[in-house]
Amino acid sequence: MKTIKPRFNFRLACRLLGMLLVIMAVAMAVPVAVSLYYGDGSQFGLVASGLIILVLGLFLRNFLGIGATYELHERESFWYTAVIWIVVPLMGALPYIFTSTVTSFTDAAFESFSGFTTTGSSVLTGLETKPRGLLVWRSVSQWIGGLGLILFVVAILHRLNEGSARLYEAEFSGTLQRRLHPRMARNVVLMWTVYVMLTLVLFLLLYSDGNSFVDSFCTSLSTVSTGGFMTCDAGLAGFSNFSKCCITVFMFLSGVNLAVLYCFFTGRWRQIHGDEEFLRYVLVFVVAVVVSATAFCIAEGRFDWRNVTFSLFHIASTMSTCGFYTASPDVWPMVVSVLTFLLIFLGASAGSTGGGLKIKRIMMLARYVRNYFVRMIHPRAVLSVKVNGKVVEDSYVIRIFTFIFLYLLFVAVGAFVLTICGSDIPNAFCMSAANIGNLGPSPVINSLGANLDYVQLQPVAKWTMMVLMLAGRIEIFAIVSILLPAYWRRK
Repeated sequence: MKTIKPRFNFRLACRLLGMLLVIMAVAMAVPVAVSLYYGDGSQFGLVASGLIILVLGLFLRNFLGIGATYELHERESFWYTAVIWIVVPLMGALPYIFTSTVTSFTDAAFESFSGFTTTGSSVLTGLETKPRGLLVWRSVSQWIGGLGLILFVVAILHRLNEGSARLYEAEFSGTLQRRLHPRMARNVVLMWTVYVMLTLVLFLLLYSDGNSFVDSFCTSLSTVSTGGFMTCDAGLAGFSNFSKCCITVFMFLSGVNLAVLYCFFTGRWRQIHGDEEFLRYVLVFVVAVVVSATAFCIAEGRFDWRNVTFSLFHIASTMSTCGFYTASPDVWPMVVSVLTFLLIFLGASAGSTGGGLKIKRIMMLARYVRNYFVRMIHPRAVLSVKVNGKVVEDSYVIRIFTFIFLYLLFVAVGAFVLTICGSDIPNAFCMSAANIGNLGPSPVINSLGANLDYVQLQPVAKWTMMVLMLAGRIEIFAIVSILLPAYWRRK
């Protein structure tokens, strides 16, 4: 006898989405306060946006979502994740329109999607002249999206129980995550604790170094979320060497699994020492810095410590997918461009706020391929993929193969669309890879980086970039799943 799968829990979807919109409206109070303090004139647009978001959130939560049963099935988790990650950024575009910062909804949506997905690509120019309140909202949107929209709900909604785990897996699909606590809600609260502490410490360091409140606040939120939005067109060129050093350290930390950081701050050193992904992350970082600094020194024909410090900053920005930029050396060696392009695909650690394919996936894939070739030579050999001493099932490794195939397919299709829209092939591939990796404007080849102008892109290209940002942030599976006819077929 065939079992009929239950219909989607519509009321629960409305309630979850409504809760997130209410959180967004409350978060709008911060940029409104900044706008009032500086008198930049954006407070009216921000208040209007916040009220609309609040009313819609309360309507969804307390009217359409009333009486919701907290039962969440596996199929629904992908649907909820995709819908929430589409609706929330669309609502987040309202402040850009109501403050007259942009002239089209496409540009407003682009800026909002880039913020919530922590990509950092921007269509805004002349940031120094933009309202301070709006710049704060850009960074707040990155900070909210950094650890994940769904994890806000999981942290405060204890009644989901098993549903919390499904939402967590949909948010971080395709990567094995180390849990800090058996209960999922408590696990997420601990992750948020580390996230908040990193942000607070960096803010205090930057503010104590003489940076303005807005610059310190926005930069700390953008750094820890690995978002990359900045408060001036020159990037971080105006920051002191001490501030850049602090930002470099926190970009590196933001690319580390939050569970590893929690173990570090609580003194559980043995668990850090045995984490293979963290060790690979450090190794790749060190090797990349050495290669980059050496290439710059050879290109200039002399050793210069500025090349070392820039390489530390640039590699940390790229690997964490933060995407910050500053004044670079005059000579940009091609080897550094190629290295940067490869690091864009590699990305940060699983369980971090960074994007990319993630180091843990590449580790598993490499070990599976190695075992395959060993079996060709020794057919009777019994080999398995292990990470941190634990066996990874072959079915999970096959899932990683699927993910990487889809990831590269999205990059290729995105580059194809950008090429049709007028971009040359190298730029199209670099933009496509950078945005699906949630890296944004970090330099890739000589013609990209701080000089890259997203404003001139056609609307079709901008919406393509938004799809890439979204696919990279919720890691493709949630989007692809709901587009398959089999997903909607009742059995």
